[in-house]
Amino acid sequence: MALSPLLPLSLLLIVSFITNNKTLAGDPDIISDFTVPQQTNNTSINGSFFTYTGLRGLLTHRPQTPQTSFKATKVTMLEFPALNGQSISYALFQFPSGSINPPHTHPRASELLFLLHGSLQVGFVDTKRGLYTQTVEAGDMFIFPKGLIHYQYNPHVAHATAISAFPSANAGTVSLPISLFGTGIDEVVLAKAFNIDVSTVKKIIDSVNKS
Repeated sequence: MALSPLLPLSLLLIVSFITNNKTLAGDPDIISDFTVPQQTNNTSINGSFFTYTGLRGLLTHRPQTPQTSFKATKVTMLEFPALNGQSISYALFQFPSGSINPPHTHPRASELLFLLHGSLQVGFVDTKRGLYTQTVEAGDMFIFPKGLIHYQYNPHVAHATAISAFPSANAGTVSLPISLFGTGIDEVVLAKAFNIDVSTVKKIIDSVNKS
């Protein structure tokens, strides 16, 4: 996969978004230039600590085996410790044909999605149960407000790739299917909540656990 000509523009726009929104971020301010892991000696820090190379192959090469399901590659403070205290993180999304990033929320950050190539159907639901949807094309951006349920879907034959920025070093992700049906909530509670029978709940739980 050739490096997208939209990538430099996407990075510029996303960094601008995070810079302008940093005062609204949920991360606590730090009182030093940067934060390093406790076991690391400050004197041993060099430029490598502030460099993350984990996305290189995803942007410049085609996978050896065909990708059949949605894949999210996160770059938070967990993967890139230099982000700790900086109120910024990324995620690279790969959408094969027919794949979906299921409904979910980010409790600690809004999300600014930039579509590098392909086309996606995206949407979110506000607290008044209003649904806002859009078809985005390569070069488009879409904002998912903080904490609201949202999704992305690729209904097309062509592969789609997007990059998202978050004004938090660890935005967190709450997947609705997994959180509701994959965490052990009582089956009766779920059946009553969705007005369905317990046997249907069990089928959904089995499906979620197999995915």
